[in-house]
Amino acid sequence: MNTKIKLFGLVCGFGLAISVPAGAADMRMMTGPQGGSWIPLGGQLKDMWEKAIPGLNVQAVPGAGIANVRGVDEGKADVGFGNSISTVDGLAGNAPYPKKVTNVCNLATLYPQYYQMVANADAGIHKIADLKGKAVTTQQKGNTGELITRQLLEVNGIKYSDVKISFVGYTDSVNQMKDGHANVFALGTQIPAGSIMDLAAARDITMIDQSDSFDKMKKLNPGYTLGTIPKNTYPKQDKDVKVIAYATHLVVSCKLPADQVYTMTKTLAAHVKDMAAVAKAMETLDPKGMAVDIGIPFHPGAAKFYKEAGITVQSH
Repeated sequence: MNTKIKLFGLVCGFGLAISVPAGAADMRMMTGPQGGSWIPLGGQLKDMWEKAIPGLNVQAVPGAGIANVRGVDEGKADVGFGNSISTVDGLAGNAPYPKKVTNVCNLATLYPQYYQMVANADAGIHKIADLKGKAVTTQQKGNTGELITRQLLEVNGIKYSDVKISFVGYTDSVNQMKDGHANVFALGTQIPAGSIMDLAAARDITMIDQSDSFDKMKKLNPGYTLGTIPKNTYPKQDKDVKVIAYATHLVVSCKLPADQVYTMTKTLAAHVKDMAAVAKAMETLDPKGMAVDIGIPFHPGAAKFYKEAGITVQSH
C-alpha cells in the first residue's frame, strides 16, 4: 500500500488547530462533536481498519458535518463522517461552501439522521412559530445541525436575531436546558439521542413536530426527507413526531488509492454489526444499504466492492 504521509495543521470545525508530527498518521479521519455518535464510531473504524490494513495508523480527530467535507476536499483529512445534505451542497457550491468541492467521494451510506428540536415542557413551545423570543441552543457553526436550525427558522420567518441563540456542544446544551438558561435544544443525530435522554432524566420535555415545514425545506435541499421519531422513543412521548431527516455517510478523498478504499469498504461491511452498539440504526445495514445513492459519487475502490457484491452503484 502506498500511503502518503503529510504534515498539516488540521482545524477541527475550523476552530481548533491540531498539529500532527511527521510519521504520526497514515490516514486522518474527521469524526464529530463531543457527545455525539461519530466519535465512538470513528474509534471503531480506526480499530477495524488498522487491523485489516498492515502498517496503517489512523488518527481520529473531532469534526463536524460541513467542516469534514471541506477538510477532506482541501486535503486536511482523508476520510470523515458527513451528512448527505451538506455534502451535496458542497458538490454544488451552495452556501456555506465558498466554492464547489471536487475531491469528495462516497465510501458508504450508513444510517438516517434526525433533526430534533426538544423543548422543556414548561416553556410553552409546541410549534416552531413559538420560538420567537425564546432561548435556543444548537450545534456550533460548521455543523450540519446548525445549518438546519438556521434554515428551519428562516422558512418560518424567524431570524437568529429573533431568538436568543447559543452555538455550543451537546453537553453544554443539555446543561443550559437543565438550568433553565435555554428553552429549546436543536440537534441532528440518531434516535434515541443520548443527550436528549440525559435531559429527559432531569426535566419533562416536548418534541417539536416539523412536518409543516417539510415542503419548504425540501425546496432548499432535495436531500431532505421526512422522518418519524416513533412514540415512546423518549420518556412521556405519547405520539409519533415528524422531523427533517437525512443520511449519514463516510466521505473519502477521491485521491486515496482504490485498493485501500476497497479494503476499507470490505472491512466495514464485514464488521458493521459491531458498530450497532453505538448506532442502533446500523443493525440492519448490509452492502445494499451501504450502496444507496445519496447524490454523491462513490470512490472507485468502494464501487469495486459493491460490484463484487452484485450491486450496481449510480455514477454522477
